[in-house]
Amino acid sequence: MATQQPLPTSLDLNNIQGDILSGLPKKTETYYFFQINNVPTFRSQLLQFEKLVKSVAQTLKDREEIEKHRRHNPATGHKPHVIPMVGVNISFSQFGLVKMGISGEKFTDTAFKSGQLADSINLGDKGTSEGSEFVPDWEPAFKEQIHGLILIAGDSHNTVNKKIHEIEHIFGLDTAHPSIREVTRIEGDVRPGELSAHEHFGFLDGVSNPAIIGFNMNPPPAQPQSDLDREPWMVDGSFLVFRYLFQRVPEFDKFLGMTKREGSELLGARLVGRWKSGAPIDLAPFKDDKELAADPQRNNAFSFASERNFQKLCPFASHIRKTLPRADLEELGISIEDRRIMRRGIQFGPEVTRIEKRESRTHHGRGLLFACYQSSIRNGFQFIQQSWANNKTFPFGEETPQEPGFDAIIGQGPDRKLSGVDPNDPAKELALKEDWVVPRGGEYFFSPSKKALRDTFGLPPKL
Repeated sequence: MATQQPLPTSLDLNNIQGDILSGLPKKTETYYFFQINNVPTFRSQLLQFEKLVKSVAQTLKDREEIEKHRRHNPATGHKPHVIPMVGVNISFSQFGLVKMGISGEKFTDTAFKSGQLADSINLGDKGTSEGSEFVPDWEPAFKEQIHGLILIAGDSHNTVNKKIHEIEHIFGLDTAHPSIREVTRIEGDVRPGELSAHEHFGFLDGVSNPAIIGFNMNPPPAQPQSDLDREPWMVDGSFLVFRYLFQRVPEFDKFLGMTKREGSELLGARLVGRWKSGAPIDLAPFKDDKELAADPQRNNAFSFASERNFQKLCPFASHIRKTLPRADLEELGISIEDRRIMRRGIQFGPEVTRIEKRESRTHHGRGLLFACYQSSIRNGFQFIQQSWANNKTFPFGEETPQEPGFDAIIGQGPDRKLSGVDPNDPAKELALKEDWVVPRGGEYFFSPSKKALRDTFGLPPKL
């Protein structure tokens, strides 16, 4: 067996964009998608814009300030005022790199190079065929060529909007000859009160992000990485996937309520793999355990070990088992470390209205601005969606006569169904006749380092 090369144990936190490792602190976030009109002007303006881009080190300081503010404002029945704070990051698509004339020859990630519009058919997105071309059922803006994405996250809409105006001024959008054109912008907001950190179906989100070597206190064992033969300017960068995901919450709630004999809360938990509190059903299979959910040392301390012939605790096709199968593969000697993704994103749209609840029908658009970082889109997001969530025979190492079925939440394909929902009759299949998560757009990006923004992307203006 070849000797494994050790991975770096330290990271340049002043060079890596802040959202990648620590996540930009936010109560609201705007995703600003753009095309480049004038390449020389844009690249010269990037030198000024780069000063606004927050690094991981700066983001960690922001989080320290937030925590200090909380400690100095003890609970009095009212939450302390939020500190005015804003963070900016930027990323580029393959089309953006080509537009700027920046070489990405050493990128071997086929998903990134083709773009998500072309990849939508592989992801299972619904659409129509126009001759030899597949056209997904996406919002028109995402059928355009998008060159880049600016993330602006902050404590309030007012703070974020002020920063957007500053950014637009840098790129000349208040002049007759701007260097970029806004394709679309989407605004997301953390849900109110106790619903904060929960997505619109009501489940706690972002519980099981991976630890990072050289950043987290308890990282996973080092694993060989692929697709890392890159140009020097690519160091400290990361691939970013964005998905515009609409959630049909009233319809999902109606489906859960139609199966009262199993209990709607239990059915929802078995479809997701966690209770709404975040407690994993592998540890709390039949009743929610909020104390377990609140303990970060315990709420992820499970692996589906010795359960390859067993669905009583957690169905094979539950969302968290499909997208992070743990021992289902590791007991077969298959590492999942190169499939890990760092999830970000934020919710968008209003809370469900009384009329929507009464009619069990969606009237207002809401969902998740899904974002995730990884070293390879092909090995990360694309593989998870295509080979795991959409694959009704996965996990393939299971030893039961039942077919696992589709990921009930994000799995896409014909004749959607899954087994294992009924813990007393795991062979019983449940038909999923509706899609509760509907993709309406997206793109693949690369988030370069601050040094790359200055030295490779930015160009001094010609005299």
